[in-house]
Amino acid sequence: MSTNRAHFLAPLKQLISKLPKRPPSDVMVATLNFAKLSGKLPNDWTFLLGKHIAVHFLDLPVELHLGWSGHRFVVVSANTPADVIFTASYQDFLSLLRRQEDPDTLFFQRRLQIEGDTELGLTLKNILDSIELPSWLTTHH
Repeated sequence: MSTNRAHFLAPLKQLISKLPKRPPSDVMVATLNFAKLSGKLPNDWTFLLGKHIAVHFLDLPVELHLGWSGHRFVVVSANTPADVIFTASYQDFLSLLRRQEDPDTLFFQRRLQIEGDTELGLTLKNILDSIELPSWLTTHH
């Protein structure tokens, strides 16, 4: 890990460890619902009905838990067993979002783990790969 990233992550970990566990999931769900309403996401998410998707960060005390209600994305209790779990470092997830890294490459390098229903995980991965991201997110600083 680079010194700059370690310097950034240490206070972030400390801050996040003091926060309630649910807000990161709330933020993710709100972001996904906004993107869907804005037409940035596909309309059909019925394959997620009754499913629990979890996202775990290796280097931050953050877990995201979400699902689909039939009309919108919702937070799912962390106590409910997840159907699929994506695990990677903060930097690897950021690289995926910015399209700097290919999910398949990270998977085969064991930097991205998909546990549980791998078919569901691959379906989600393929949908997310097809989404046009805003330029501010993909711009490299």
